[in-house]
Amino acid sequence: MNKENKQEQVVQMHERLVRAKAVFLADFRGMNVGQATSLRNELRNASVEYKVFKNTLLDLAAKGTDIECLSPYLAGPTAIAITYDDPVGAAKVLSKFAKDPQGKFVLKVGVLSGKLIDVKQIQALADLPSREVLIAKMLGSMQAPATNFVGVLAALPGSLVRALDAIRAKKEGN
Repeated sequence: MNKENKQEQVVQMHERLVRAKAVFLADFRGMNVGQATSLRNELRNASVEYKVFKNTLLDLAAKGTDIECLSPYLAGPTAIAITYDDPVGAAKVLSKFAKDPQGKFVLKVGVLSGKLIDVKQIQALADLPSREVLIAKMLGSMQAPATNFVGVLAALPGSLVRALDAIRAKKEGN
């Protein structure tokens, strides 16, 4: 690859890193073609870009971005996963492959909204419910007070009718 191509790749990667919500680094040594293809497909379905990128070029591309803190972790074969939308979905897929008992895919570190996160934090992120589930729970929580309020308002006339009926019954009984 000539110098101009390298510079172009660095500029393109820099633009991606600036837009990224989360970035994850992994060591992929020992993965066979089938495993790598499966990983790429699942990441693509989760709207995650996955690339094997030369460490020196990635270090140059990271300058001036939130992921500049990843420089010390750029050693050995490194794959980068970039997500622009849902960091939880990306973490779920990456964690799933990192749990492989053969241990051929190893998460190194990540950056979430400019903050460095380790493998345990990536796993914790993966254990979170998806964005859609969280939104549904939030909407349910927001709707519950209104539903309870309507129930109370509906019960008031019934209570009034029962009280009036009890007074009527008491007057008839005397």
